[in-house]
Amino acid sequence: MFKLKLFKTALFILFSSQIIYSQKKDMSIIDFLNIPGISNVSLSPNSSKILYILSESNWKENKQIPNLWLANLSDRISQKITFEKKGIGNPEWSPDSKWISFTSSKDGFVDNEDDEFNSRNNQIYLLPTKIGSAKKLSNHRTGVSNVKWSKDSKYLYFLASDAKSKDEITAEKEGYDVYSFDNNKKQRHLWRIDLNGKEERITDGDFSVLNYDLSDDNKKILLQKGPNPFLEFRSLSELWIMDMELSKEIQLTNNSISESSAKISPNGDKVLFIADCNENFEEYYNRNLFEVSTDGSGLPKIISKDFDYEIYSFEFSNKNEELFILVNMGAFTQLWKMNVLKNTFSQITKGNHSLTNWDYNSNKNLHVFGINTIKNPGDIYSLGKNQKKITSHYDYLVREFNLPIQKLISWNGEDGVGVEGVLYLPHNFSETKKYPLVVQTHGGPRSSDKFGFSRSATRYNAVLTGEGYVVLQPNYRGSTGYGDDFLRDMVGSYFNQSHLDVMTGVDYLIDKGIADPDKLIKMGWSAGGHMTNKIITHTNRFKAASSGAGAVNWIGMYAQSDVRLNRTAWFGGTPWEKGAPIDVYWNNSPLKDIHKVKTPTLVLVGGSDPRVPPPQSIELFRALRSLGVETKLLIAPGEPHGWRKLSHRLTKINSELEWFAKYALDKKYEYEKYDR
Repeated sequence: MFKLKLFKTALFILFSSQIIYSQKKDMSIIDFLNIPGISNVSLSPNSSKILYILSESNWKENKQIPNLWLANLSDRISQKITFEKKGIGNPEWSPDSKWISFTSSKDGFVDNEDDEFNSRNNQIYLLPTKIGSAKKLSNHRTGVSNVKWSKDSKYLYFLASDAKSKDEITAEKEGYDVYSFDNNKKQRHLWRIDLNGKEERITDGDFSVLNYDLSDDNKKILLQKGPNPFLEFRSLSELWIMDMELSKEIQLTNNSISESSAKISPNGDKVLFIADCNENFEEYYNRNLFEVSTDGSGLPKIISKDFDYEIYSFEFSNKNEELFILVNMGAFTQLWKMNVLKNTFSQITKGNHSLTNWDYNSNKNLHVFGINTIKNPGDIYSLGKNQKKITSHYDYLVREFNLPIQKLISWNGEDGVGVEGVLYLPHNFSETKKYPLVVQTHGGPRSSDKFGFSRSATRYNAVLTGEGYVVLQPNYRGSTGYGDDFLRDMVGSYFNQSHLDVMTGVDYLIDKGIADPDKLIKMGWSAGGHMTNKIITHTNRFKAASSGAGAVNWIGMYAQSDVRLNRTAWFGGTPWEKGAPIDVYWNNSPLKDIHKVKTPTLVLVGGSDPRVPPPQSIELFRALRSLGVETKLLIAPGEPHGWRKLSHRLTKINSELEWFAKYALDKKYEYEKYDR
């Protein structure tokens, strides 16, 4: 009788699991666009709570709206603590744990994805950590950003652009709004405000403060000062240290490299920063860690010279000789520990994932971070003596949807060098079947594709695998996290081995019997779009292609874009200098060989994209159309480099799926619509 009950129980469990499995569905575009996003994760000063932003889709507002959430580490309960329809940003704990500050705007929160100096009318609000509602603290004439508390909790520091003069405002109202191009932004300076709302200006002059840090003893301010706020002049910015009484200022760096993530050490004697250069401050290397004395003695020196990977960010340990570093390992992002005195490195986290939203409390020696896997886009975990899962915002995905299988594969490039890529397979993948292959190339190109679940509308792989596609993301030559030689293959020739790495990856999957050679598709955004444009001129093997915000003519692109960083390294100089390397620019421009293209190509771009402006996409479209190649150009009005409106993202994905179905699969596609 007992055995019979066990048998019946086993049958019930098996039957129940089959019902649960059968209830899973393939992910629709709407399902995909409704996945929330976690960001701005920070531990409370006593490490008992985690503050973070959760951005949720609101189709009425046509965007994802960010609001504050609070999670207890003890019971792992999360709750929403702000309900702003316009959203919030820049959340910060006060060091005394009495307040949570954040920024918000009556015109809507601006996440500064493409213009970090555009904060519109964002102002500072204070939310008591016990009981109460948020109150507006600042009423600055321009929007504020980069808010940080002083260590004594008496002040909040912030950056703000200088206001327009009364004459300028009057002239604009009267229609005299002609502006001087690349001169139409005010300088950006550091301010502070006390808890009564009294403001004090800290910096002034014909320069911009791009970033800053405050010392633990409230005696020093670290400034990153540039000639103006424009992105392309970042390499001319330098680090300065000043005392809080504003009586003394010392320049710490003097180079042509942009320093990032600069912080004052806990004892105040050093500044550490990250720069994508080598020990000689020569550009175009994987990101390294540097240090310099705060007294101005000595030159900055590299302290991660012999490390094989790229350093994303760092935090000071509770031990003077130690640092924690977040490391790009190509297809992974992991947490490491670094002993600065011994120059040794030890890996802390491992697994098929990428860490996100990392924060560290040195007093409690506690880490928090998101773990991004193919089944979970980044719920928050804590790591002290043990690792614990804190939030559960993404648990529903594995319960409700058929999610892809994700694997790391490797092959040899055309010259024999090893190349890696991330492969996505349908949940019901069969080794006896050949699949249509979508090849996605990452942006940057200083980047790498990693393990995890992408929420980007440019990389909707959970939807693609549900439609029966296999997806390959190759970390081609020029990708980060694989050493400097691998990265610098692009120096002197953008398309050297990079596109060949992509094609040998395609051949590898065909040889393995996974990819159908008659159903190949190429897509990518930004540098991924550059690669699409190159590959359709290199081969006609792809049946369909999508070029998102891609460059086609590097000579024109050099001047059209809002940034020229890295491009002189790729091509060996500017296109307008005496003896300019025009041949290098032109030979690496897909437009040179556009007459070879036969692949039906969909072209997409944001109407206000400053990074890869619309003229590049228009030039590609008009060239293809004149050559009789099937093509279509879609421009999203008002969108920057990364499209924000949910309706625009929905249109993009629908258009690509229709294009792929028509030209690669010879099928009809029915547009998915949001049912309001």
